[in-house]
Amino acid sequence: MAQQERAGTGAGFSRRAALVGGAAAAVTAALAGTARAEDRTPRTPSWGGRGLCDLTHPLTTSLPMFVPAEAPSRRTVVTIEEDGYYLQEWRVFEHTGTHVDAPGHFTPGGRLAPELRIDELVTPAVVIDISTRAADEPDTVVTIDDVHAYEQRHGRIPDGAAVLMNSGWGTRIADPGAYRGADAVGTLHFPGFGADTCEWLLERRRIRSLGVDTLSIDPGVSTTFDTHLVLTGADRYGLENLAHLDRIPPTGATIVVGLIPFEEGSGGPARVFASW
Repeated sequence: MAQQERAGTGAGFSRRAALVGGAAAAVTAALAGTARAEDRTPRTPSWGGRGLCDLTHPLTTSLPMFVPAEAPSRRTVVTIEEDGYYLQEWRVFEHTGTHVDAPGHFTPGGRLAPELRIDELVTPAVVIDISTRAADEPDTVVTIDDVHAYEQRHGRIPDGAAVLMNSGWGTRIADPGAYRGADAVGTLHFPGFGADTCEWLLERRRIRSLGVDTLSIDPGVSTTFDTHLVLTGADRYGLENLAHLDRIPPTGATIVVGLIPFEEGSGGPARVFASW
């Protein structure tokens, strides 16, 4: 488009391009201001005295990946100086950074990203904290006993909730090696949900989703991905690489999952935030 506009005007860019570029720059500046404000405070106040927290890691080319060769890349296509507006091209696999695993990611014939409904993507959330144990046992999983202990302290997990695991792994996001936990033979080590816990939550609490602050809802040592198979086989979705789960309350929050509805998408990057 920029080449066509330059050819048509001979002045570098058209008035339309300038207006679009100016609007884009204003939005970028506003978003940058929001990001800086979030850096200054652990929580951003919301309406009516409620809390609001971003659970999304910024999408960068240095994010830890389950398979390092799938790391995203980007390049600048046009610049404000030369074209009147700024634009990048990204190469991103669907399961990069904070993202959704749609049912069709592991289950043949399962629903794909565009088929997930809004009422599934806006849901109550609970946070089960296993960070103390995970610091010493990276292969640990959320167990049924953890769920019972949670409910004894915080009350029954509501039907239709997203159950989120806080393992403390989000603090490792800037160190891909520590986040992946790969050993000398390449086996990954990070926490996840036990498949039996997933089954229990589906049957007894009719959960909507599982979410983790690691690369996978299965623990890193898994080679059979049983938790994925159980969850997606029940037509539920997963959330991976969530951020700041230590900043939201263990109960009483609502999460909004801004999934990009990629055509035939097995999932995809999402902006996820919580309010309470």
